[in-house]
Amino acid sequence: MRQNASCTEPEISDNSNVILLSKGKSMLNKVPEITIFFWIIKILATTIGETAADFLNENMHLGLTVTTLIMSVFLVIILIFQFRSVKYVPGIYWLAVVLISVVGTLITDNLVDNFGVPLQTTTILFSIALIATFVIWYMNEKTLSIHSIRTSKREGFYWAAILFTFSLGTAAGDLLAEGLDIGYWKSALLFAGMIGLVVIAFRFFKLDAIWAFWIAYILTRPLGASLGDFLSQPKADGGLALGTSGTSAIFLATILAVVIYLTVTKKDQAKL
Repeated sequence: MRQNASCTEPEISDNSNVILLSKGKSMLNKVPEITIFFWIIKILATTIGETAADFLNENMHLGLTVTTLIMSVFLVIILIFQFRSVKYVPGIYWLAVVLISVVGTLITDNLVDNFGVPLQTTTILFSIALIATFVIWYMNEKTLSIHSIRTSKREGFYWAAILFTFSLGTAAGDLLAEGLDIGYWKSALLFAGMIGLVVIAFRFFKLDAIWAFWIAYILTRPLGASLGDFLSQPKADGGLALGTSGTSAIFLATILAVVIYLTVTKKDQAKL
């Protein structure tokens, strides 16, 4: 779903449609336009977050702690490139999303498996963390629009929110599918239905575009996690037994193909 112009903050107009930063550097909007490609890659990335974390932890026998440390280092490195860029670069941006999806999943898994924190508690904790991020972001910037990510400060709030959406989605998805024993495919249908309700509310009942975006963004995480578990887990556990390595490879290849397409066509880049 798109955020329309009325829901974004007023633009600062000049010939190049850029905002000058305090460092003397000009920065364009750092995130893609919200198109169907955005949602396709987002759902694929959330599935990767679930399956890749399981693959590294279990199949590669790295363990949760080592896997979390390794992936966190990679995430920090790619975020440095993302923050240093002055515009949206598909390859860098979506690699950051994939890595943050893995790290967000691992944070929840560490709390639950290594520290014994119940899924109900992690769901509540990450809900509070995400709400606090939104509140502080809005108090400082007076907008939560992703069309306004033109300063490093706003980008910091943006990526913090993204991280918490992945951790929250992991906890909520596991709580429904495993904790409440609903099952993977039923959980996926439930979250898909909730996203459908958000779309209906936005299209026909004038739900604010910014909130519609963020609610849908949050819900795609448990949707992707449930799909990933359904595809990768053994049939005895309610899955299709494709395995974490096979599922991860298929989805990564699809993401790569779409990102290459967007890099060439620039279909998700704002027109200046």
